[in-house]
Amino acid sequence: MATNQSLENAPEDVKLAVDLIYLLESNDISPEVALKAIDMVRADLLRQVEQGQS
Repeated sequence: MATNQSLENAPEDVKLAVDLIYLLESNDISPEVALKAIDMVRADLLRQVEQGQS
């Protein structure tokens, strides 16, 4: 995404991914720690989806 305008028009999942990458990088989170945390978040979200929550 070359410009801010293209990000504004991006799908919500792309916007969220960019925000998460920025958050991780700006807080100097190592890739290993980030991946462990993402695994935990993914498991929690999958559980919510299975239970019909959003």
